[in-house]
Amino acid sequence: MPKLRPMLLAILLASGGLLASPPGAALAATEICDQFGSLRVDGDRYIVQNNRWGASTTQCISVEGASFRVTRADHNNSTSGPPAAYPSIYAGCHYGNCSSGSGLPLRVNQFGDPRATYHISTPNAGEWNASLDLWYDANPFPAGQNFGAEVMIWASHRGRPQPIGTRVGTVNLEGGSWDVWFGNIGWNVISYVRTTPSNTMTNFSVKAFTNDAVARGKIDTNWYLTSVQAGFEPWIGGAGLAVNQFAFTVNGGGTGSTPIRGQGSNRCLDLAGWGSGDGTNIILWDCHGRWNQQWRRDGNAFVNPQSGKCLDVRGAGTADGSEVWLWSCIPGGIAQQWLHRADGTLFNPHSGKCLDAAGWGTGNGTELIIWTCGNGQSNQIWRLG
Repeated sequence: MPKLRPMLLAILLASGGLLASPPGAALAATEICDQFGSLRVDGDRYIVQNNRWGASTTQCISVEGASFRVTRADHNNSTSGPPAAYPSIYAGCHYGNCSSGSGLPLRVNQFGDPRATYHISTPNAGEWNASLDLWYDANPFPAGQNFGAEVMIWASHRGRPQPIGTRVGTVNLEGGSWDVWFGNIGWNVISYVRTTPSNTMTNFSVKAFTNDAVARGKIDTNWYLTSVQAGFEPWIGGAGLAVNQFAFTVNGGGTGSTPIRGQGSNRCLDLAGWGSGDGTNIILWDCHGRWNQQWRRDGNAFVNPQSGKCLDVRGAGTADGSEVWLWSCIPGGIAQQWLHRADGTLFNPHSGKCLDAAGWGTGNGTELIIWTCGNGQSNQIWRLG
């Protein structure tokens, strides 16, 4: 839809000395209630926007790192008309408000392998869609509205709202079946509605959806992808909608980094004692967002950008209790492959085991190990961002 404005122990032994990871204040949530209020996050890589463009009713979002939650939404729009808002997080430029280091704009015929990740939570109330919004224009830096095309990827929805235009077919893309809709409201709107809704889209191909729209004659390959946005269009209500993780990379893998936060502890994976060398212990510590708690997805590996080293199972161990530490990255290394599964676990395929906070620990200094995957154990559930 159109967007009318911008929218283990706390001390651990190491090499005969005592090293402690200094405590840091947890990231404080920021509330945004201004109609078009926004906040730069993750080192300016993304921008979160309230973007209440289609209603006068109150909407507020709470932003913490590269994630946000709708905390208030008093909307009651007709479901036969436009939505009330598009609270969202994006990479690129939107009405002249540009994030840093996104690699956008990018001409369609120069695409490498742009990919995005979108993990959400949704309430059993209200009428809304959960969607990614891809914008294209003949101008690489449009000052306002993009007039080329808008690709909307409806991962989930609730209630009566339908996409703009009419349904024109069905297509299988990125492991899902999608109803395809098309309409024109001054620009082409191509909507892909997942026939089986999902709250998790991990490392999916932006190019796959773009290529389908190109094949349908709705996107010119000389146009530019100007932004990749992830959020929700609420018509009625909307409180409780949340983006828990968003990432975009121009050529797969990418450079964006996030913390990895444990569900049971609400603490982050931390390089003990601010270490950056091979064999540095990885522990839980209060989340503070600084470099020793940042991890960048590179394929199925997690790289700490400052050290350039990877989250690794020591000695490629496969037994319960094998230590997880920092080690030089090995392309395709079996000890460094981690699948972030839909249940929130980080699964190492070589061992068949999950990343685990040892002994159900939740305190600062708790060691990280691998252990047989449980059934929803909170010490094995991790959130990126």
